[in-house]
Amino acid sequence: MLIILWKYQVRHEKQNEFIRIYASDGVWAELFQKAEGYLGTELLQDEADPTSFLTIDRWEAKENFEVFQSLFGNEYQELDAKCEGLTENETLLGRWRSL
Repeated sequence: MLIILWKYQVRHEKQNEFIRIYASDGVWAELFQKAEGYLGTELLQDEADPTSFLTIDRWEAKENFEVFQSLFGNEYQELDAKCEGLTENETLLGRWRSL
């Protein structure tokens, strides 16, 4: 299994919109569901800092994510551009392999 972790610092006034788009049933998940091997997304909010979020995207294998990128790369980039104003910072924490 491939697990992709992102950390976001969300603009306070954009939190509700961010949650709607990044939730497990949000717009990103809808895009990922177009590809075979997508297992789901989890959205976590920091208890101490409610503007800090993590996403956990799960894929059956690295190859499934790579196929998704090749087939839906343009849609991914368009959605990513639309979401830029929601955050102050976003950081890819890494791609992890389940053992």
